Amino acid sequence: MERAKVTRNYQITIPSSIREILGIKEGDILEFRVEGNTIVVKKVESKRPRVRLGRPLTIEDIDESIERGLNENLS
Repeated sequence: MERAKVTRNYQITIPSSIREILGIKEGDILEFRVEGNTIVVKKVESKRPRVRLGRPLTIEDIDESIERGLNENLS
């Protein structure tokens, strides 16, 4: 069983072994629910793929992504 300490800002660090098992990466969304006195944390699967360019995102990249999204909705 893994443990994490709550900071003064009520934050915790997910242990690396748990992150690896669940494939949790920076920017992922987690969902929380309470079952009795237990906190259940679930990784939310994104329906839309992420844009990973390996470089900073530009205004042009954003505009192109918006245009592609608008065209998807017209089809």
